Amino acid sequence: MSDHYVKVKVQLEQMKSSGEGVEKEEADMIEDEVLVASPPASVSPIPASCTPAAQREPPKTTVTCRNQSKSRSKLGKDEKNTGTKQDSVPALQGTIVASNANSGKPVNRKDNEQQTLQIKGTGKMLQGKTETNGNAVPIHLPEDIKVGPHNKEDANKVAKRRKPVTVDTFKAKTSLEALKLSIRQLKWKEFPVGRRSACDIYWHGVSFHDNDNIISGQVNKFPGMIEMLRKINLTRAVRTMQELFPEEYNFYPRSWILPEEYQLFSTQISLAKDGDVSQKPTFIIKPDGGSQGDGIYLIRDPGDLRVIAGSHTKQSVVQEYIHKPLLIDKLKFDIRLYVLVKSLEPLEIYIAKEGLSRFCTEPYQEPSQKNLSHVFMHLTNYSLNVQSGNFVHSDSLSSGSKRTFSSVLYRLASKGVDIKKVWSDIISLVIKTIIALVPELKVYYQADIPPGKPGPTCFQILGFDILLMKNLKPVLLEVNANPSMRIEHEQEVSPGVFEYVPSPVDEEVKVGVIRDTLRLMDPAQKKSLTSYPEHQQEELLGSPVRGAGEEGRVLPSMCLKQVFPKYTKQFSYLRTVERITALFLRFLGVKGNMRLGPTGFRTFIRNCKLSNSHFSMATVDILYIDVTRRWASMLPGSREAGMGLQAFVEAFFYLAQRRFKSLPLREQVVSLLEVCEAQLENQGRGDPGGALPEDSTSSTRRSVSCGRTQPGRTVHPHHMSTSTPGQALSAPQLCSPSTPRRASSQDYRLHQRLRPTHKGNVEN
Repeated sequence: MSDHYVKVKVQLEQMKSSGEGVEKEEADMIEDEVLVASPPASVSPIPASCTPAAQREPPKTTVTCRNQSKSRSKLGKDEKNTGTKQDSVPALQGTIVASNANSGKPVNRKDNEQQTLQIKGTGKMLQGKTETNGNAVPIHLPEDIKVGPHNKEDANKVAKRRKPVTVDTFKAKTSLEALKLSIRQLKWKEFPVGRRSACDIYWHGVSFHDNDNIISGQVNKFPGMIEMLRKINLTRAVRTMQELFPEEYNFYPRSWILPEEYQLFSTQISLAKDGDVSQKPTFIIKPDGGSQGDGIYLIRDPGDLRVIAGSHTKQSVVQEYIHKPLLIDKLKFDIRLYVLVKSLEPLEIYIAKEGLSRFCTEPYQEPSQKNLSHVFMHLTNYSLNVQSGNFVHSDSLSSGSKRTFSSVLYRLASKGVDIKKVWSDIISLVIKTIIALVPELKVYYQADIPPGKPGPTCFQILGFDILLMKNLKPVLLEVNANPSMRIEHEQEVSPGVFEYVPSPVDEEVKVGVIRDTLRLMDPAQKKSLTSYPEHQQEELLGSPVRGAGEEGRVLPSMCLKQVFPKYTKQFSYLRTVERITALFLRFLGVKGNMRLGPTGFRTFIRNCKLSNSHFSMATVDILYIDVTRRWASMLPGSREAGMGLQAFVEAFFYLAQRRFKSLPLREQVVSLLEVCEAQLENQGRGDPGGALPEDSTSSTRRSVSCGRTQPGRTVHPHHMSTSTPGQALSAPQLCSPSTPRRASSQDYRLHQRLRPTHKGNVEN
């Protein structure tokens, strides 16, 4: 027994024998000798019934020595009756502190409440109860607690595990208040002005590049996410998937990209009107980089683009307008759902169980030439409707111009709607959309954080804007890389004077999303929970953590539900483009590059043995030049030369169509993928049938996914196909660039595939 505890025991025995307790001596004893237990840093006790705004940190309550002596005296008396040898407990290497787990008050032996004991230096929490007569039930120590005198190393390890998680909020911007509240609930440590040493989590307000000096930890933004979620890039990504899986991706409205497809758009609409005079479609124009409803307007004729916008050269997307949406109280509304992409490799997706329903402020009427300019009738953007005099800020979660999504579902359920079917369709839409985005995101990721280079891992919260049609089919409107996380709104307190006041509905939804995102990204939890199923992870994350002087409170259950890889079997067949991306990354060449050069493209053709007497390397050069030039003209702001991923995918589709002419496009692409992967696998095993490229070693080392099981390798049973083995013909000598230019355009001209229209329209 150490001198420290001998001293404590002697003092307690003297106080018990004399019956005297001087308050000053007690205070000194508390300050010098008593250890107040604290909860682990990763979890904070928060009552599930409390709203985030009403939560405050509970005052710390100390345990007086008199109460300690009474508790121990009572324990000692009980031991004589039960024969339990409890005197050995003070001999543990640490001080044992008792507290009322529910009230936070000093221990009262008459209270029939649960007690917790913490052993100093171990972080172990022992729980017991008092009997109705006030006698404490003996607490049996777990076998895994070591009480030997030489346990300093274990104590240091435990102390290191309990180190609070650090969060850098310097760049958080508009999400700062919700983030601060979440950090306080979790009892983590915030660094509002940054930190010289590394933090565990960095919370950025705009993009991954808000801080380019991060080499470790976790960042709440993915490289390239902002670029990929611009209107045009999102449309192209979904359009590629629509070519392969038209039925699965019919949740996205028919779209055209301006200005490059203006003539095509104008021609198709004119032909449609000529074929059916009664047809009067409406279209919505969305600027490529617009946000918060800025620049959005409706038209009924392609000629109105010039009249309204002044010039159609501004990059934007034109979509068919959904003229039969689901209405509540005669108002159009949309749904904002928050989706967490936890990682790309492996792909992990979580969906918030609660979302926001944002209502228009003017009763809906089908679009006509008279009401096209009524934005409060047709556009659901909060930033637009909040300017209407009819906008209602409500303290209720089920009324007003912004409500919880669950309140809308409850109302639909009362009318007999199958809510499970609605949720299932929404989850399917989210997973399919992210699968369409992942290929390009992987290219951005390896460019900013090449394999082997130190850098952070990434996660990101996305805002999905979804519209329910009258037949309850969900339609994707757009995806926001930086959804608003404000938990307050502006209110005019006097003419011209505004102030921010709390928004209960925003706080209810957004604080839970941020808090549970942090819980999932907790470095300690990420390692300890990976071996548990999803439902057990939620139970562990929501388990109670109590400490001396604190109320026994529990964090609310997780509001984020894992949907992928939970539903991998249902959606793995859609990851075909990711397999093409793996080939693209394998042959990129230079670390951090996003464009494939002509040499890399030739190497890809040669290693996969795609050239033969009917498809020479001269044809390969022409294919590369045609595709690259056309995409360069569509991306005028790009300064980087070479073939990007979208251009490579187009070239790959062309090669598949040329090689397997009798099959549908999807089966053509899958068949060519199997040929390429088989050839590369044989070369990896040292098959003499194919020579490795000069830079094959470095290419393999650079690849972020080629060395792993390819995503989507398991073909869906509905899309099985038989592959055709590649022809192992030797590649001819590469020609000079001038030779292909003299080739016949009839033989070598690239097939123009890009088609903006699809028969799978979202409206039934």
